Amino acid sequence: MDGEVSAEQARKILDMLTAGGAMDRINTPLALRLRPLALELEDDQLAQRLLDHAKEIATDDIEHGWATFEQLKHENAAIDAFAELCVKSESLDEAEALAAAVSHHIALLHLSMENYDDAQTFATRSLRLRESIDDQNGISYGLALLETCAKRKDDHDTALVYGTRRLELALLMKDEEAEIEAMGDLAHTQATIGNFAAAKDLYQKSLELAAELEDLGSQLVARWGLADIAEIEEDYETAMLQLSDCLHTFINAGVPAPHPLRQRIVDLTEFNNKPAGE
Repeated sequence: MDGEVSAEQARKILDMLTAGGAMDRINTPLALRLRPLALELEDDQLAQRLLDHAKEIATDDIEHGWATFEQLKHENAAIDAFAELCVKSESLDEAEALAAAVSHHIALLHLSMENYDDAQTFATRSLRLRESIDDQNGISYGLALLETCAKRKDDHDTALVYGTRRLELALLMKDEEAEIEAMGDLAHTQATIGNFAAAKDLYQKSLELAAELEDLGSQLVARWGLADIAEIEEDYETAMLQLSDCLHTFINAGVPAPHPLRQRIVDLTEFNNKPAGE
């Protein structure tokens, strides 16, 4: 859960909406929105009831399609089953959002199997559908996926195009969390192709925004990237400073620092203490 609602509050909300005969008053969209909450609370039985209810009371093919989509994901169905749903969704009027979501999921499945060309094909298909209905959040997800596909194919020029567009969209949407993620990914691509100045600028901006939002994970990503660049440039003092500052950020927040961070500090310390020539 996102921190706005405690587990106890979430449980009360679910009970109020689903206990006894209350479930009968829930429509398909609400049932599907409540299902992830039930899963987070590890109430698998309620999650299945909500899914069954959503399919049973679906008022049209689009609502039934969304319920079927959730069922297929729950069953870890084969790609062919999702592809069939995708074709059916594209044949329906005003079902672009559903077809886009299914295409995006198919792309993710192909990506997990390292079928990068197929992943790119379905991600592009999904993006076009989301652009047709001006779904800005969906477009952002699609650009991120296409950026990842390009990186996996070592097509860094294309990754830069998608990454830049993704960052511009995040700025337009005034979505600071999306900005941080987009800057971090774009910085990584810039560093990969040797554009260290651009990469450092992006990492630094990402770090500053992450610090404002007290986002420890994103601060780690930014400082880790800055340390990587410093080591490449053989500026080991700056690398250690970035890693140490990151460690202190976790300590000050009362959160255990990730083991890889501590281990990297140890490794870098040992490297710096080696006698000259070794």
